Amino acid sequence: DFDPKCKSDNEIMRFCQSFMTELQRHISEDADVPAGDIGVGAREIGYMFGQYKRIKNTYEAGVLTGKGLQYGGSLIRPQATGYGLLYFMREMLKANGKDIKGKTVIITGAGNVAIYACEKAQEYGAKVVAMSDSCGCIYDKDGIDLSVIKQIKEVERCRIKEYLKARPNAEYRESCCGKSQIFDIKADIVLPCATQNEIGLEEAKKIVANGAFAVGEGANMPSTNEAIKYFLDNGILFAPAKAANAGGVATSALEMSQNSMRYSWTSEEVDKKLDAIMVNIFKTCQEAAKEYGFGTNYLAGANIAGFLKVANAMMAHGIV
Repeated sequence: DFDPKCKSDNEIMRFCQSFMTELQRHISEDADVPAGDIGVGAREIGYMFGQYKRIKNTYEAGVLTGKGLQYGGSLIRPQATGYGLLYFMREMLKANGKDIKGKTVIITGAGNVAIYACEKAQEYGAKVVAMSDSCGCIYDKDGIDLSVIKQIKEVERCRIKEYLKARPNAEYRESCCGKSQIFDIKADIVLPCATQNEIGLEEAKKIVANGAFAVGEGANMPSTNEAIKYFLDNGILFAPAKAANAGGVATSALEMSQNSMRYSWTSEEVDKKLDAIMVNIFKTCQEAAKEYGFGTNYLAGANIAGFLKVANAMMAHGIV
């Protein structure tokens, strides 16, 4: 029940060390390998890695991913989930005769996934007009100034409403009863990159009514089953989290590969490998959906492809 908000670095460090004191007996670079998530970034991973190394008295670099570059981390790891989401979206849109260039996009969240999804979307020529955090959302009709968001969230660690100090023409909308008002904003593409179950049926109806034609999940399971069904029933191109946000896990694997080789790739090399992985993931979903009669239902394609991969491996291993 530890709440890291408003805690000092020393308090965060002591908690991470206590946590790793128990966790260390259950993990290794050849068993389970934890990585960061909401509220767990390079700082927390560093504290846990240091405690693991102290207890084990060995340098086992691959035991955690999301590490700092000074002690075995990988370039592009912070950007990986957001970039990977856009690589998947690019392929999905292209396969359906569409392009992200010139489209209006809203992105929920303001953490690593959201920030770097925004960065790549802007690089592809999209206009990102809204982002959010747990307190509210900002709407900037002229397009989000990502440098301001990075300063607020990565440097100052403040609330997103501070954006208005730098961009006074933007709007801030407070969350109401724990629900963000970001889905009231019209957009062609919606990228939920904040948290689980942020899009329910009510939000899904707003997204469809506002003219969106594609939804790409950057967070883990941000859409409820009812919301997903509504998207699919209304012809929305839907990129499911289990496939579309795999960039972070994929780059964790690339980080482990570099650790095993005692070698570091350049950011261009890692990014190129990530892009190729996401292209392959989309093609796998697409082919499975087509083969089993699900058309452009990439959620079904991801489920089928994932099941078959595990089932075939289990059968190959025999009864064990």
